[in-house]
Amino acid sequence: MDISVIIPTYNRAQMLKKALESVLNQAYKAKEIIVVDDGSTDNTAEIFPIDGVLYKYIEHSGFPGRVRNIGVELSKYDYIAFLDSDDIWDKDKLSKQVEYFKNNPNCRILHTKEKWLMNNKVVSQKKRKHKRSGNIFKESLQGCIMGPSTILMEKSLFYEYGCFPEDIEVGEDYYLWLKICNCVEIDYLDMELISKIAGHGDQLSFKYGYIEPFKVDVLERLIKEECFTPDNRALAMEALILKYDIIKNGCTKRRNKSAADMYNNRKIKFLESI
Repeated sequence: MDISVIIPTYNRAQMLKKALESVLNQAYKAKEIIVVDDGSTDNTAEIFPIDGVLYKYIEHSGFPGRVRNIGVELSKYDYIAFLDSDDIWDKDKLSKQVEYFKNNPNCRILHTKEKWLMNNKVVSQKKRKHKRSGNIFKESLQGCIMGPSTILMEKSLFYEYGCFPEDIEVGEDYYLWLKICNCVEIDYLDMELISKIAGHGDQLSFKYGYIEPFKVDVLERLIKEECFTPDNRALAMEALILKYDIIKNGCTKRRNKSAADMYNNRKIKFLESI
């Protein structure tokens, strides 16, 4: 299998070095490694050139989907893997996934288990007990089950479902994976082949604190765009209504009546509009 690895980055020079090392040290070598720099202002550019790595600097957009899409557009090969610049691959990540693809010829997209680290200690993931293979659409509505850094997929599948949206700051992966899960059986390798480093300042949980409102934005958009089968649309509506109410109730508990009213009114208006 000929694999292109796409690494989006922004102002993460030190973490990017470790991410790149984890790709360059793979037991199964990727055919190409593409780093797309979303206008970094730190010393990211000083890392390059590196043999075997294409470095592409672009004007800052702030939209992760656009950065990943540019990487895919630059890629030459039939299979693509994504790696966020604050994540690290196990040295056997690609070899294990390639072996799985060879043994499962109907597989088009494969994700793996993740290991989360904080202060060099493993963070328990016992609460993440979702179904992870087959038809995982319902489970995926709750949140992004498939981490981008775990994915190996056919490039043709990526384009079949329209790439990442380029105008969403948070939840672009949630958007695309839901579109794919709507129609495609998902394969899962139950091995911890990714290390995610938790607790640094530019992670979404630090930058935004609470990302459930962004999921509401994505679900509203997907439903309006009529992206789902009738059965899955009904499931998406249930999930969306639940998210409206969770956010509203959270605002009420924090005595933020205006925000609670806003989400309640938003729910009413959306239901009236479809």
